[in-house]
Amino acid sequence: MTKSRSNPDWWIILSTIMLLGIGIVMVFSASAVLAYREVGDWYFYVKRQLLFAILGMAALYVTMSIDYWVWKQWAKLALTISFALLIVVLIPGVGLTRGGATSWLGVGAFSIQPSEFTKLGMIIFLAKFLSERQNKITYFTKGLLPPLGIVAAAFALIMLQPDLGTGTVLVGTSILMIYVSGMRFKHLIGLGLVGVAGFAGLIAAAPYRMKRIWAFLDPWSDPLGSGYQLIQSLYAIGPGGLIGLGLGMSRQKHLYVPEPQTDFIFAILAEELGFIGGATVLVLFLILLWRGLRVAITAPDLFGSFLAVGIIGMIGIQVIINIGVVIGMFPVTGITLPLLSYGGSSLTLTLTAIGILLNISRYSR
Repeated sequence: MTKSRSNPDWWIILSTIMLLGIGIVMVFSASAVLAYREVGDWYFYVKRQLLFAILGMAALYVTMSIDYWVWKQWAKLALTISFALLIVVLIPGVGLTRGGATSWLGVGAFSIQPSEFTKLGMIIFLAKFLSERQNKITYFTKGLLPPLGIVAAAFALIMLQPDLGTGTVLVGTSILMIYVSGMRFKHLIGLGLVGVAGFAGLIAAAPYRMKRIWAFLDPWSDPLGSGYQLIQSLYAIGPGGLIGLGLGMSRQKHLYVPEPQTDFIFAILAEELGFIGGATVLVLFLILLWRGLRVAITAPDLFGSFLAVGIIGMIGIQVIINIGVVIGMFPVTGITLPLLSYGGSSLTLTLTAIGILLNISRYSR
């Protein structure tokens, strides 16, 4: 397969680099106090984030250089490996448990999160599946049911960890890709109703999830328990005002906001850099998503188009949920902010996916 290759989309490159740079600075600012308390090293988290950023940028360069249609022939293998890792992580004594979820494989602090890589594996597989069977997607049994069954199986394995946040992103991204491929609107409505009922069941089945819902509706009903995270997050955002308290001057990162370097890094950013800093980050994400959407629209084939939709959908859904949680629009779910939050698997996966998006942009019409 031969196509004319041009330069990658520089808007995507610049917005990615700027978000990554802001993220490294904010990981240090948000985590220094916590790192010193935990391991006696102010730079513990930022040193690791720098290592992940270097590895991620290397992965971005590699995937940007590999012709994107090569991934089509590896789609089934990528998904098979992803499922295998999701099963292995559930084996007692093998998977590592953190924060109540058995979601990691590795040794000590050096570990990977298989569910993160499953998101990209699923995107590649669905892009191949949908591009080859788009004419059948309007039929429920022949076209829609097979990919939905695969997505449901992956979601079930992730929920056994359990990790509702990552599972939500996986399902949301998959449904977006299937809908864009030509799924009937009545099927979408039906799946939406089933999804709402299913999520209600998952929430009701786990008392801690129900507490999060009540905390979302009224965090002050339990300010030192289930409502603590949201209240401390809002305490961070409020004093930020227009220009913030100044870089490094956050009060809430002094062991008030839980996970200040990961799930709630945007709250610390808003406290230190204010509305201007928060708005700048949102604009950079909008540029990244806008240019990614343009790549999807102008891709030379259906596989490239669906692949681009999946990548920008994954990033966009995570951004919406993470910031929505931080500002109190959604219940706490434990989803990181792409390119900004601390985390090796998430950062490396995101940069790898953006590299694929950049390669598609090199062939856009």
